[in-house]
Amino acid sequence: MPSRKSSKPEQLGLVWDGPGLFAGVDEAGRGPLAGPVVAAAVILDDLNRIKGLADSKKLTALRRERLFDEIRAKALACCIAEASVEEIDRLNILQATLLAMRRAVDGLRLVPTKVLVDGNRLPMLRMPAEAIVKGDAKVPAISAASILAKVHRDRLCLALHEAHPQYGFATHKGYPTPEHLAALRAHGACEEHRRSFAPVYAVLKG
Repeated sequence: MPSRKSSKPEQLGLVWDGPGLFAGVDEAGRGPLAGPVVAAAVILDDLNRIKGLADSKKLTALRRERLFDEIRAKALACCIAEASVEEIDRLNILQATLLAMRRAVDGLRLVPTKVLVDGNRLPMLRMPAEAIVKGDAKVPAISAASILAKVHRDRLCLALHEAHPQYGFATHKGYPTPEHLAALRAHGACEEHRRSFAPVYAVLKG
C-alpha cells in the first residue's frame, strides 16, 4: 500500500493540509518561438522511489530520457498535456501555460489532495494548490513533472525538425538563438511558429 503522505513538503517548511496524495506540476516551452507549451503532473509513490530526480535543466538529455521512462513506470499517476500554438497566440503564453497545467492535473487517473506547482502562478484547479519558486529543485514530484514535460517537448521539436528541417528545431528546440532567427528571416514563419511572439511577428510584418 503506497504511503499516502510524503514528508518532503514538511521538511521544506511548506504549507501542508493533512494526509493525502499530492501532485507536482511543471511546464516546458514558455520561451521558444514555436510549438506548444507542455505541462506535466506527477503523483509519486513513496514506496517506489526514483533516484536522481532534479530540475530537468540540470540533467543531461540521456539522463532525462532514462528518468522519463522510470517516472512513467513507477509513479502512482502522471499526465502530460499541451496548449497549442493557436491557444498561445489567442490567450498569451502565461494563460496558455496555466491551461496546460490544468489539463495535466485534470488528466491524472488519481485525484490529488493538493497540487504543488513550480513557479509563482497557479492554474485554476478544483483542489488546493501552492506555488513554489524553484520547486523543480526542491520537491521530487515537481522535478519529475519537469522531466516529463521537458522530454515530451524535446521530442515534439524533433518531429518539428523532420517536418521543417530548414529551421534547425532539433538543436535549438525553438528558442530564439541567432541560428533560429536567421532561419526565420530567410524562410519566414511556418505554421508552428507563435505569431504573438515579437521575433515572429516582426518577420511576418516585415
